[in-house]
Amino acid sequence: MILNSIAKVLVAINSGRRPAEIAAGMACGLLLGFLPASSLLWPSLLVLTLFLKVNLGAELLAIALFKLVAPLLDGLFHSLGLAVLSSPALHGLFTALYNMPVVPFTRFNNTLVMGGFLSGLVLWVPSFLLFRMLVRLYRARWRDRLAESRLVKSFQRLPIVSTIIRFGRRLLSLYQHVR
Repeated sequence: MILNSIAKVLVAINSGRRPAEIAAGMACGLLLGFLPASSLLWPSLLVLTLFLKVNLGAELLAIALFKLVAPLLDGLFHSLGLAVLSSPALHGLFTALYNMPVVPFTRFNNTLVMGGFLSGLVLWVPSFLLFRMLVRLYRARWRDRLAESRLVKSFQRLPIVSTIIRFGRRLLSLYQHVR
């Protein structure tokens, strides 16, 4: 699955796909990567992103990457979540949310869930802008040079890499045919 996501991202970055779609996928992946998957909030946001114009391969790759980083930030998420959840000004709101039928299953009252969610929300726009800039920069400056380098050409000759490249090209042709 991770190889499939990497192939989709490579195809998307090197094709004519809009940088904003790739960046939105990465930013959504950051948000989902920071959230613990054990709450109803995680699958709800994942399903929501399926209806948005984001690159799914970039999103899945970012989820995998940021799920690796999230445990290192648990202390920060806990502190932020604790500060928000223990705020006297928000006590009435959280009580009302907790008394709603489905909302408690989001585990919003967990400090890691609240801290990860707020961190992902705060970082969504900056990460979107950063990833969009990086895709544009890659396409303008590095794509052609990298494609012609000896290292990349020898890497492409590896059996697993050539299989991923063929799979990516098939996906791209199918996607362009459907559109």
